[in-house]
Amino acid sequence: MTLNHDIVPDIPFPTLDRLGVDHSASFISPTVLTTSVAQGIAEAWFYLFSKAAEDGNTAAMLDLFLDEGWWRDMLAFTWDFRTFYKKTKIEAFLQSRLRLTGPSSFVLTHNSVSVDRGGPDLLCISLGFTFQTAAGHASSITRLMPTPSGEWKAHTVYTNLEGLSGYPEKTGSLRSFEPSHGKWESKRRNEREFGDRSPQVLIIGGGQSGLALAARLKVLDVSALIVEKNDRIGNNWRKRYDALCLHDPVWYDHLPYLPFPSTWPVYTPAKKLAKWLEFYAEALELDFWVSSTITHVSHDPQSKKWTVVITRKRVVDGQAVEEVRQLRVNHIVFATGMGSDVPNIPSYSGMDLFKGEIIHSTQHQSASEHVGKKVVIVGACTSAHDIAVEHYEHGIDVTMIQRSSTYVISAKTGWEVLMKGVYWEGGLPTEVADRVTASFPMFQSLELSARRTKYIAHLDKEILDGLNKVGFKTNLGIRDSGFGALAVEYGGGYYIDTGASTLIAEGKIKLKSSTNIATFTDDSLVFDDGSEIKADVVIFATGQGSSRDLITRILGPELAQRVPKMWGFNEEGEINGVWRELGIPGLWSMMGNLALARFHSSHVALQIKAIEEGIFTTRY
Repeated sequence: MTLNHDIVPDIPFPTLDRLGVDHSASFISPTVLTTSVAQGIAEAWFYLFSKAAEDGNTAAMLDLFLDEGWWRDMLAFTWDFRTFYKKTKIEAFLQSRLRLTGPSSFVLTHNSVSVDRGGPDLLCISLGFTFQTAAGHASSITRLMPTPSGEWKAHTVYTNLEGLSGYPEKTGSLRSFEPSHGKWESKRRNEREFGDRSPQVLIIGGGQSGLALAARLKVLDVSALIVEKNDRIGNNWRKRYDALCLHDPVWYDHLPYLPFPSTWPVYTPAKKLAKWLEFYAEALELDFWVSSTITHVSHDPQSKKWTVVITRKRVVDGQAVEEVRQLRVNHIVFATGMGSDVPNIPSYSGMDLFKGEIIHSTQHQSASEHVGKKVVIVGACTSAHDIAVEHYEHGIDVTMIQRSSTYVISAKTGWEVLMKGVYWEGGLPTEVADRVTASFPMFQSLELSARRTKYIAHLDKEILDGLNKVGFKTNLGIRDSGFGALAVEYGGGYYIDTGASTLIAEGKIKLKSSTNIATFTDDSLVFDDGSEIKADVVIFATGQGSSRDLITRILGPELAQRVPKMWGFNEEGEINGVWRELGIPGLWSMMGNLALARFHSSHVALQIKAIEEGIFTTRY
């Protein structure tokens, strides 16, 4: 993979110098710009903004922005995920959507105002507020920056739809107060079977994305059925290689309504996560069918309904049976992961002659199966490193083949720099952290990410120098911004180091990186430079096929050709396709890690509920 830095625009972040504000100006000094002074500045700006919004006065709202300001909206104004950069784009958006949205009842959030000094040349005043729209209630996180005249204007406004008017989530005081004496099991059995009815929503896939969305829909009184091909919920994690463990910290990974307990380890083993997902589905009373496959899908453009035929294997009265069910649903959601279920294995000449074992990382289970053998791993990102460490710990001769450079960040130092105070012990409440994170448009924050990336690389210097010394090629991500943009554009390309890097630097995990594979022989891999590595087992840690392949297989080519691009940046810096309709009414995608599943499941659920209740208008 060759990094394409031009995939994202080079937009400078407004430092004090770029804003034309003297660093020594008294009005921004800590002794003058106290919290109480910032509160007054925020209140004055907020009063003018809320009045202009309620009056439908676009010109007055624009006057409160910097010329190179940003507005990022998630559903509140646009029923979409949109980012507008510069006043011209913001003006066009407001002229189209302001009166249609009808914002009102603005309230400045208590204790939300703060002075944020992100560096000697960075300064903003942050504030939060809530407001009503024609459809529901929304929130905002806004950042004001100084101008040379001493005025403070908006650099970023982030707005997010939080709920729908008249359709609250049935949680807390709205939960069921009805006792269920001896009726609960039969009630749950009937609910899950959908014997005489179809659900409103069919969710394909019972991983974290499918479960999070089903949980959100349930509390909104939208019936949903998860169809999972595996025989247990959680098998998308349970059946992965034994050494798999999340590299994200626990505070980042909570699911809706049921966070991990405070005793949970910081890094979750995959098999432990599998058990949690299974428990989650049962505890939240989500409806799912396992051992089920979709054999036919059709869409009626007049009624906008989907007909789905499902083959389901289950045990009835002790007997294994296979039944075929046909459902008519209003919505289909693909929650089937980042790729397809088909491994991506590059083709090399001579592979058919190789007498050893060639497998993909998704087919690998345990290094104990390879004791006494020479193992080669093709790939140099997360799975490759995990599997290499596992083989080393089993005393196995293991070599990693690196085909292109990798961004490496140590979990020990990197996460603390990136997440402490937000997704961390004693950090923000998860719901607040999600919104703070979303309030930084990706293209806006690349320079800030590059600063943090450079600092983390300084802290990781010993690790990176050790890797480079043995020939392991590293990079700092797209525009040196770390792993965030890599994850969005490529779905990978990085490794969050939990120990493998030291083993590579010390030669305990062997490395081949200066040349490419040319061919296989019966017992080895031969490289372009003529060198050769003997191997008994070759494991390709080279990703999986496109999610579009899976969608095509299920929907058929005629419907699938209407599905737009999924994942990667669009021209505004939002992610293509996901968490919104996929080119056909009632067709949706849920995709991403646990944090994205938690946050964006709300957005998908709100859109579906709004459509079901007839209050969804149009996207902008």
